[in-house]
Amino acid sequence: MASPKALAVGGVRAVIKGSAAVGDTLRPPAPGITILIYHRVGAGSGGQMDLAPDAFERQLAWLAATQRVLTLDAAADEIGDIAGPTGPGVVLTFDDGTTDWVDQVLPALERHALPATFYVSTDFVDRGVPFPADGRPLTWVGLAELDSSDLVTVGNHTHRHLLLDRLAPAEIDEELDRSQELLAEHLGAVPTHFCYPKAVAGSPAAEEAVRARFRTAVLAGTRPNDRDADLWRLTRSPVQPSDGDRWFRRKAMGGMHLEDDLRRSVNRLRYRGLTS
Repeated sequence: MASPKALAVGGVRAVIKGSAAVGDTLRPPAPGITILIYHRVGAGSGGQMDLAPDAFERQLAWLAATQRVLTLDAAADEIGDIAGPTGPGVVLTFDDGTTDWVDQVLPALERHALPATFYVSTDFVDRGVPFPADGRPLTWVGLAELDSSDLVTVGNHTHRHLLLDRLAPAEIDEELDRSQELLAEHLGAVPTHFCYPKAVAGSPAAEEAVRARFRTAVLAGTRPNDRDADLWRLTRSPVQPSDGDRWFRRKAMGGMHLEDDLRRSVNRLRYRGLTS
């Protein structure tokens, strides 16, 4: 039975999501390409970044049947074109680098023939250090197995998952370059896509360093990316267990922006004083 605290938190989430849906009705999302954020699937942590396998399977089946699912490179081609996206689309992305990517995520993607981008924080993989909430990191062998799939694009999520707006320029270069070196060493190629840790934008020095090394970079935002989108500040929409099928589908079609506005206000307080 859920605790009173859990019930209260769930109630607040439901109110926020319902309010976001009303916001979509009053101000419908503009057409564009929606980039979805996932973290873990089937890890059993009970957190909002850990999706149950059956829910993930339903989402992929619905996406395959109803949406135009693109690789990140194809999406970047369309967004960067002067005419903009050829129509609504969805990109799947995953953050961090946990073992469920091989055990749960890749088999499901292959069943539905859907591509995805996986952003890796290399220090956790290189040293075998667990991610928060006991997230078991991939090994380099596991990451190579993932990368061998034609459906997979591997991206950079820094080396130590440090917030780049809090680092000196030399430390920023070290975070990005060390991660690139390790990924090139173990996978044979340098990633061209980047994800800011915790979706926190970098300092001007960090943004300059990211733009010099990568084709795209992603943040938060919970809105579609249209032809006016900055390829180094692409917005993404987080997928959570509390979305259920209803709110997930609305997010996949570019909605629920108000939920992100409220979440970012909370996160500004949560991440104050943190470095990673």
